[in-house]
Amino acid sequence: MTHRSGRHFLQIPGPTNVPDRVLRAIDHPTIDHRGPNFAELGLACLCGMRQVFGTEQHVVIFPSSGSGAWEAALVNTLKPGDKVLMAETGHFATLWKEMATQLGLAVEFVPGDWRHGADINAIAARLEADRDGRIAALAIVHNETSTGCLSQVQAVRQTLDAAGHHALLLVDAISSLACVACRHDEWGVDVTVSCSQKGLMLPPGLGFNAISAKALGRAEEGGFQRSYWDWRPMLANNANGYFPYTPATNMLYGLREALDMLFEEGLPNVFARHSRHGEATRRAVRGWGLEVLCRNPEEYSPSLTAVLMPQGHDADALRKTILERFDMSLGTGLGRLAGKIFRIGHLGHYNDLTLAGALSGVQMGLGLQGLKPGDGLGAALDYLATANA
Repeated sequence: MTHRSGRHFLQIPGPTNVPDRVLRAIDHPTIDHRGPNFAELGLACLCGMRQVFGTEQHVVIFPSSGSGAWEAALVNTLKPGDKVLMAETGHFATLWKEMATQLGLAVEFVPGDWRHGADINAIAARLEADRDGRIAALAIVHNETSTGCLSQVQAVRQTLDAAGHHALLLVDAISSLACVACRHDEWGVDVTVSCSQKGLMLPPGLGFNAISAKALGRAEEGGFQRSYWDWRPMLANNANGYFPYTPATNMLYGLREALDMLFEEGLPNVFARHSRHGEATRRAVRGWGLEVLCRNPEEYSPSLTAVLMPQGHDADALRKTILERFDMSLGTGLGRLAGKIFRIGHLGHYNDLTLAGALSGVQMGLGLQGLKPGDGLGAALDYLATANA
């Protein structure tokens, strides 16, 4: 292979670019995970993650992917045969549903068109119809990474409360945490699920559960047979900064550094930055003469934008051209959207010029594919130049 000068543009919606500060932190020597220095590291990470989740309750950190954190949320709070209501918002909501089914849960999947967030009215109707309270949990994806649609978690909580329903609220915040406000306590979420490789600016390898007292009570009552994913030994050891099995020590070094960076910028500023970059990207898409996949402006994702290709044009061919010519990776279409869309990630360690470079690559690639795009880049730059930073 020939050497390519300059940096590779990683513009997929996760894993995201890892800052040099975080890489240098991960590069620290591994220490004794039963010693006093590790306890300081463990407590710092747990305390910082509570702040990011918007909770004063427990957060558990697993050495895992987001899929592991999904499973932990299910097996700690539910038991085989329990009924779970889930909303079809895209590929990842579908994968979570498939996991729940494989575990032996009875899943009712509220249909969706993959162009909107969770259907609040349909959820409300099913809760109202559940007179005998068979639904044990309601699970939704906050920010659907495959579509760029944001579901309204607070509205879902209000729907549960209006129905007087006892179901737990489980929320996947994998591509929303540290990109948009996630208010675990304020929104009345029972388990919030996330992972390390999105807004937290880390490599893959850490999964998270933020846990309400109600969810913890369900875990104490029983549930699935579990060992690795069991919250109880984790929480017992976490009280002193330790873990019941060997933790991902160097990833925790990186997490502590990433948390420092987020708090130095200030979480409100982090959220405003993601919102600004999302708006600039959507202006570019419209300027190119293309269509944003998400149909409801109130559900636009601040983390990524999914872009529909015109009829007769292959999104993967565009992605291939951009990778080969400009050394930039864009997100592919997943599931039913394969070949129909490409996804621009604008989350994590990111600034205005990074976004400008990414949009330049897309605009040039569209031209090479014969699409004759308008000046979407110019529209985005005009917005970035005048938007409050």
